[in-house]
Amino acid sequence: MDERGKAAGRGAYLHPSAACWQRGVAGPLQGALRVTLEESDREALRAYAGRFTAPGADGHTDGDIEASV
Repeated sequence: MDERGKAAGRGAYLHPSAACWQRGVAGPLQGALRVTLEESDREALRAYAGRFTAPGADGHTDGDIEASV
């Protein structure tokens, strides 16, 4: 993960909320990155998502994090 959004390569921005990452890992992230996510990749992304808290009242937390390949 590229929390500063500076890594080279294809990326996709996700809100730093567990719900957003869970939805992304379920399918859209794979398409945005134009890669095939193996189950081990999905497990690693789910583990990373576990560090985020629930979204705020507006449904989002501040700032986005870029997932890049």
